[in-house]
Amino acid sequence: MVEYDQTKYAKIHSIESFGTVDGPGIRFVIFMQGCLLKCKYCHNRDTWDINSGNIVSLEDLLNKIERYKNYILPSGGGVTVTGGEPLLQAKFLISLFKELRNRKIPTAIDTSGMVSITDDIKELLKFTDLVLLDIKHINDEKCKELVGFSNKKELEFARYLSDNNIPVWIRQVIIHGITDDEEDLFNLKEFITTLSNVKKIELMPYHELGKFKWENLGFNYELDGVPAATSEDIARAKKILGI
Repeated sequence: MVEYDQTKYAKIHSIESFGTVDGPGIRFVIFMQGCLLKCKYCHNRDTWDINSGNIVSLEDLLNKIERYKNYILPSGGGVTVTGGEPLLQAKFLISLFKELRNRKIPTAIDTSGMVSITDDIKELLKFTDLVLLDIKHINDEKCKELVGFSNKKELEFARYLSDNNIPVWIRQVIIHGITDDEEDLFNLKEFITTLSNVKKIELMPYHELGKFKWENLGFNYELDGVPAATSEDIARAKKILGI
């Protein structure tokens, strides 16, 4: 394994210079490499391997961001790190977000929150303007079945964000027969009401657009045959959640 300074270099899968679905405005989106979850619906299956990705320097990444700053900032946008799970590379993100704060470029993290709240995570969140928190499933047993892990850490993470007044958008993928149960959605609503920092709730319709990535990598797509969520499915879930 190649060794490098984790405060100055990161493993990155790819970047998108004109993102419009990962936070407010136009976003420069950085897809970090590596994820420990096993989400059955993941559309970025190729970002899981923590030993893959391109090693990119902080300086090179900042230079790329600067090229797009003049149309990102007037839109009310900024930089979003996603993945993969970006919090696996918190040391690098601390360096990146500190520099972006100095340059007055807003930052966002798209995360599952399924991490221990370490000193590095706490330091990173001091320089984070927005967290896009993807709550995988409010039911712990169903969460384990869907992504391979308990939801305890991500709910603790949500409470930490609330306790420290860090703005958050709550996200959940609506999957027919898996995350759309009325009782589960009601319990999700109840949990969200305990948080003081929620600026928005986003329901994302499940789709199979990432299926080809699983197949190209030689893996079976575990939700094969599950229908895509419809506008009616989203409307029903919104009604239950009261949004």
